[in-house]
Amino acid sequence: METAAPSAVIVAIDGPSGTGKSSTSKAVAAKLGLRYLDTGAQYRAITWWMITNGVDIDDPQAIALAADKPAIVSGTDPSAPTITVDGLDASGPIRTRDVTSKVSAVSAVPEVRALITRLQRSIAADAAESAEGIVVEGRDIGTTVLPDADLKVFLTASAEARAARRSGELRGKEAADLAATREALIKRDAADSGRKTSPLAKADDAVEVDTTELTLDQVIECVVTLVAERQSAAEDAGERAGRQ
Repeated sequence: METAAPSAVIVAIDGPSGTGKSSTSKAVAAKLGLRYLDTGAQYRAITWWMITNGVDIDDPQAIALAADKPAIVSGTDPSAPTITVDGLDASGPIRTRDVTSKVSAVSAVPEVRALITRLQRSIAADAAESAEGIVVEGRDIGTTVLPDADLKVFLTASAEARAARRSGELRGKEAADLAATREALIKRDAADSGRKTSPLAKADDAVEVDTTELTLDQVIECVVTLVAERQSAAEDAGERAGRQ
């Protein structure tokens, strides 16, 4: 059941892997009747294309030269988000460990970030213009992609909790033990936080939510409440301005 929310609200949800970011973002969008965008899937998609087409992932210049070749399209229905590359469904291939291990290197290339950022802003602008609103999740949404978002949330969790959640998402040959998963998460955090272009970081005006001890439903309710509070404050400010 959807909860009423002011139209065209833009919500940015950032944080590292395993914090519940994707599940929370999709659920909040569905509950508030908003669109949803998984920006991480876009970076995974371009990484998958690079791997599939033989681009040297260790060569930033090669990545930069090929960045504008794949056509990436993101479906923004929170109940059934999609991602295609050159017309092909990439939702499965982009979640492999091979892509996961290489996405930080591809994402760090400035030309890739500039291209994907333009795509993300275009999708958000369309959602705002159509008065539908959108929840956008990623690592640099509140700081770089949508610095003027109505609400910015930064999700965190302990490395142990994140590793357990991430391991639970992996299946078959992709499954890993907790120690290996934790090490991989920490390594990716370091790479994403340390890159020069749009690093993983909490925006100064973002609300930080530690999800370590919270259930998914509790995190969802927390964010929905934050959206309502932010919109209420904006409406009150608008009414005061109108009376002046």
